[in-house]
Amino acid sequence: MTAKSIMFQGTASDSGKSWMVAALCRFLAQKGESVVPFKSQNMALNSYITADGQEMGRAQVFQAEAAGILPDVRMNPILLKPSTDSDSQVVVNGKVIADMSAAEYQDFKPQLRDDITKIYNSLADEYDDVILEGAGSPAEINLNDRDLVNMGMADIADSPVILVADIDKGGVFASIYGTIKLLPKRHQKRIKGIIINKFRGDVSLLTSGNDMIEALTGVPVLGVMPYSNVQIDDEDSVALTRKNKVMDVSKDLDIVVVVLPKISNFTDFNSLAMHPDVSVRYATNPNELGTPDLVIIPGSKNTNEDLAFLKKTKFDTAIEALHSRGTFVFGVCGGYQILGKKLIDSNEVESDIEEQAGLNLLPVTTYYEDTKTTNQSKAKIGDFDVDGYEIHMGKTILDEGVKPLAHIYETNGNLADHMDGAISSDRKVYGTYLHGIFDNPEWTRKYLNSIRQSKGLGPLTNVVGSLKDFKETQYDELAKEFVENVDVDQILKIMSDSGKGE
Repeated sequence: MTAKSIMFQGTASDSGKSWMVAALCRFLAQKGESVVPFKSQNMALNSYITADGQEMGRAQVFQAEAAGILPDVRMNPILLKPSTDSDSQVVVNGKVIADMSAAEYQDFKPQLRDDITKIYNSLADEYDDVILEGAGSPAEINLNDRDLVNMGMADIADSPVILVADIDKGGVFASIYGTIKLLPKRHQKRIKGIIINKFRGDVSLLTSGNDMIEALTGVPVLGVMPYSNVQIDDEDSVALTRKNKVMDVSKDLDIVVVVLPKISNFTDFNSLAMHPDVSVRYATNPNELGTPDLVIIPGSKNTNEDLAFLKKTKFDTAIEALHSRGTFVFGVCGGYQILGKKLIDSNEVESDIEEQAGLNLLPVTTYYEDTKTTNQSKAKIGDFDVDGYEIHMGKTILDEGVKPLAHIYETNGNLADHMDGAISSDRKVYGTYLHGIFDNPEWTRKYLNSIRQSKGLGPLTNVVGSLKDFKETQYDELAKEFVENVDVDQILKIMSDSGKGE
């Protein structure tokens, strides 16, 4: 094992650890070093399918993109996908192994330590640098005896730690001090620096506070990162609280995404906002729907429970009323299932709701199965080639005569030949299992133009650039902000000393 390493841990979830990892990955890649991100355990409903059909967290995907390498499931060997408030689907090395309660998983974790160690060592043998990310906070004192993702992982990798604190939440110095002082002395020694993140205003006002926290903890503040306008995929659903709820009236098209309690892969809709005529906003209750041109029902980790939520809150009747007035409706994955006539889960694969009527906007029926579909797919929609990925339980059957949306001709690099999705007879309701469908700009432009036409607007012919190219500019900008605001030389020195003991 020869790689240098450093680990970013946070004072809380959504403190900015993922972005710091991506920034340093990009900076090191720009220097010509081979660098890989690593997060041993991730809890998120935003996931991704690799080229060989393995499931992993999206944060390590954008970190890999920043590093200039392809996503590899070893970058995130454990993924926890919450299905209820107390249970999660446990994905290990890209495949589902079980559904477990929090207590069951806590008991199971020690069995994973050897696997994580081997996987980490394999990456450390292949790359110059491994940039690790923790999860939540290392000061979860009730969980630390079996920790595999924060200081437990730092011990495995013998890695120094940088603590990332979110000043936007308030109480930044208390969170820094409390996090450090709740740790045992041996883990306090691993923390070599602090980065204060999401600062707005005059940074000189922090100088005295930084000096005091350094004196109190003995740990230097290595930088203050500004609240950034860089556009990178969010992983944590906490980020949904920052999503726009108000239409940009300068845009022609008003698109609203329904925020489900178990929403997954909400990053599917980021690329829509790149189109010059589109305003994307998010609705947490039916009163926020307004009169949009398009309503999107996103993916869900527990589709039946989220469908029950739509009915309880009257989202269902509000969406049906909008559709009857001519609003377009689009469902992705779980959202596609919700738009159908019925969801049948006889074996209680996903929940204890064995059968439930859908919104009946598409003439399709979904049957849940034990096997989880995880595919990277290529498909044809009319004359357009599109890419996407599938992550779902269940199979959806179309009524006779219903037109499918897409013909999938490749999955995970192998030839395929099956249909996906459905289109209503009035062509106002679409459904698909393909996550990332809106990342295909040519097809998306055609679809958006059909909505424009329904409003009496002419088509736009300018197709936005590729999402990949846009992301490249954003990773460069993030690395630039990192270098300008953080003592990168000190971080490199800390990394050069990694593996030499605490």
